[in-house]
Amino acid sequence: MGAFQGVVESAADWRGAEVARSDDWIRHLTDAEIGELEAALSHAKAKGLSGTQVTRADFPLGSMAVTLDALGDELANGRGFFLLRGLPVERYSKEDAGTIYWGMGTYLGRPWPQNARGDLLGDVRDTGKSMLNPHVRGYETTVHLPFHTDGSDLVGLLCLRDAKSGGLSSLVSSVACHNELARTRPDLLERLYEPFFYDWRGEHPAGGNPYYSMPVFTRHDGRLFNRYIRGYINSAQRFPELPRLTPFEIEALDTLDALTVSPEFRLDMVLQPGDMQFINNYVLFHSRTEYEDFEEEDRRRHLKRLWLATDKISSRPQSFEDRGYDRAGWLKQAS
Repeated sequence: MGAFQGVVESAADWRGAEVARSDDWIRHLTDAEIGELEAALSHAKAKGLSGTQVTRADFPLGSMAVTLDALGDELANGRGFFLLRGLPVERYSKEDAGTIYWGMGTYLGRPWPQNARGDLLGDVRDTGKSMLNPHVRGYETTVHLPFHTDGSDLVGLLCLRDAKSGGLSSLVSSVACHNELARTRPDLLERLYEPFFYDWRGEHPAGGNPYYSMPVFTRHDGRLFNRYIRGYINSAQRFPELPRLTPFEIEALDTLDALTVSPEFRLDMVLQPGDMQFINNYVLFHSRTEYEDFEEEDRRRHLKRLWLATDKISSRPQSFEDRGYDRAGWLKQAS
């Protein structure tokens, strides 16, 4: 476990209010780039391949490959996020749009399973399930998702359809939050370098504990790594054998949460159909507001999701190698 050492120097230390004054984090696809992506789609389809069947070799790109490599550097070593805008998803079937997105993802990293079912190209949409069910995950509902991290190096979203209202996407630099605590409440930050128990929400290996433990912040090989899902920390308290959160621990978590929702720190954006958002889970937290959906099935909010491992991050803390879940078992489900 990386010990608390004070302020972290990082290009990912930014504040939303400042970033919002510019749009240099939005990259608009050109007509030539869209043509290149469509040619790669046609190449894959000519081989009888689609979606997760497609490898990087099946999806040949030229200049777009160079662009994606540079954007991968921005994720790993820069600001930690970007938004690609302008993919004309209305031209494509859901399958073809997913294949384009998956093909682009093969240039940014290797696929990572997103749940115990082994999903590699996930669907983010309302399933009608309730978060009161301890086996349900937030992306399957319409509820507000507080700032959190996902379980991979990188996470990407492709918006196919937006909601009737709501569903705002928000990002915050966890490095900026960390450094603010280092300057103002180092006592609380030090506790965040120690483990908290998380609820596995039914996705633990057979015979294993239904919870795991990880720190919120870890230093390793010159980088800051974070893992944070407050709702899963809270729901782990349902297990009587686990220690109760102390008032000091609750204060540490509440103080971090207050920073994430501060207008100074957060960056809000509306994901439009055709937008592709990619973030680095180790230096950003992300959130989504509650949304209201359309009644008609073919108009309901729908995003495709990728979890990726990037080779641009060469070393991770041991606790982040398995992310607290049975990755090997999840991958078997994907194969």
